Amino acid sequence: MKLLFDENLSPKLPNRLIDLFPNSLHVRDVGMKATIDPIVWDYAKDNDLMIVSKDADMHDLSLLFGNPPKVIWLRLGNCSTCDVEQLPRRDFNAIKSFYEDQNLSLLALS
Repeated sequence: MKLLFDENLSPKLPNRLIDLFPNSLHVRDVGMKATIDPIVWDYAKDNDLMIVSKDADMHDLSLLFGNPPKVIWLRLGNCSTCDVEQLPRRDFNAIKSFYEDQNLSLLALS
């Protein structure tokens, strides 16, 4: 389960979650800072990554196109990186089940 963290999330998250989600990336790690969502979408699709975002636009793309890629939509307001980090830690089993289910495209966590 490799994650691709969207620009609206801290670039520190891949390293902070490496114990649960090894080989995960932030869009900045792959030269996609300030890149439009459809390009991020295609990159995730081509590289078997699940997109993690607070952006409703990724939610909309997921509804429009389905998977792949899968989208984990973090339904959080302004919060710290620690708060964001705790969400996938707390919901690891739900994320694993989501990843394994070929029919699902979107997982909303709050």
